[in-house]
Amino acid sequence: MSALRFYAADAVHAALSLPALADAIAQALRDGVSAPLRHAHSISRNDSLLLMPAWSARDQGAIGVKLVTVFPGNAANVGAVDACSTPTVNAVYVLFDRHNGAPRAVIDGEALTLRRTAAASLLAARYLAPADVRTVLIVGTGRLARFMARAHCTGRNVERLLIWGRNPERAQSLAAVLRADALPAEAVDDLQRAVSEAHIISCATTATAPIVYGAWLAPGTHLDLVGGFKRNMREVDDAAVRSARIYVDTYAGALAEAGDIVDPIERGVITRQDIAGELGDLIAGRVDGRRSVGDITLFKSVGTAIEDLAAAQMLLSVTGAA
Repeated sequence: MSALRFYAADAVHAALSLPALADAIAQALRDGVSAPLRHAHSISRNDSLLLMPAWSARDQGAIGVKLVTVFPGNAANVGAVDACSTPTVNAVYVLFDRHNGAPRAVIDGEALTLRRTAAASLLAARYLAPADVRTVLIVGTGRLARFMARAHCTGRNVERLLIWGRNPERAQSLAAVLRADALPAEAVDDLQRAVSEAHIISCATTATAPIVYGAWLAPGTHLDLVGGFKRNMREVDDAAVRSARIYVDTYAGALAEAGDIVDPIERGVITRQDIAGELGDLIAGRVDGRRSVGDITLFKSVGTAIEDLAAAQMLLSVTGAA
């Protein structure tokens, strides 16, 4: 039996390039990975424990499970982007052999989550974003925000990368980190103006009330919503949802957990039929993506274990452990 391998965060980030991981996620969606709806448990009013299993249908596949804690209060004591602090999301991923059930790897789950979330949005944007993206807006300044910024600038001639956060100092700090990566990042104070100017808007927050409003959106905008993972979380208002052609990472996850989708459906703002498709439908060509330059598109991601398993298997392959 092969030795159990351990992957720290640096190894995960080094091995998983976002474009290649987007391709791996697309392949996993084609291959038919099984991933039941994650188990979500409230530890307290705001804190959560998530269990996310998945397994491959293919013989050369694997079994994996991610264990996640989400403690939003951890962010309250964070100053600069790289301040020493306990992150909001902590996780560990365990990969098992599909044939004999033996554990093969223990992986830093936060790094895996940051990478696969950004890669999934990159994948969705290939089908949904405008052809000529020059301005990207990132709403939020947490650990995920920098990866969303890098994802949406990948392969595009982005001229302006706008960063907005409730804490202006953290927005400035994140913009400086991204400029060090040679990205054209700048912190902004006027969110309404930034929304109206952006071609892609990526929201990576833990907001429970809308931050981005439909009245601010210009025709042709692509909305990427990755922050909310509970029914009481909202990043955009009803007008934004109503005006958009909507896609989700999975129906099962979005219809159970995505407040930006579930809440408008329950109040009759939209219907279940207003969801054009899930990410796997786009990959398989079962539904159209962007249909015109004036379309407002919306991709809502709550995260799926399919993406985690694809990332874990890619990690072992890249490091020669597959």
